[in-house]
Amino acid sequence: MPKMKTRKSAAKRYKVTGTGKVMIKKQGSRHILTKKSSKRKMNLRHAGVLADCEAKRAKEMLPYA
Repeated sequence: MPKMKTRKSAAKRYKVTGTGKVMIKKQGSRHILTKKSSKRKMNLRHAGVLADCEAKRAKEMLPYA
């Protein structure tokens, strides 16, 4: 059996923790940062956890996760 291919677009977006949660970078931190408050930008720096219903779909694209 050959190796299963990983969807590279998903591999760049998601990271699976040891307990099986899917971590993502929060959206909204790329541009138009002047109107966003310091507190809001600070909270966008930290990684977020993907919802369970969407995590299932993300894991299908990462065969070894």
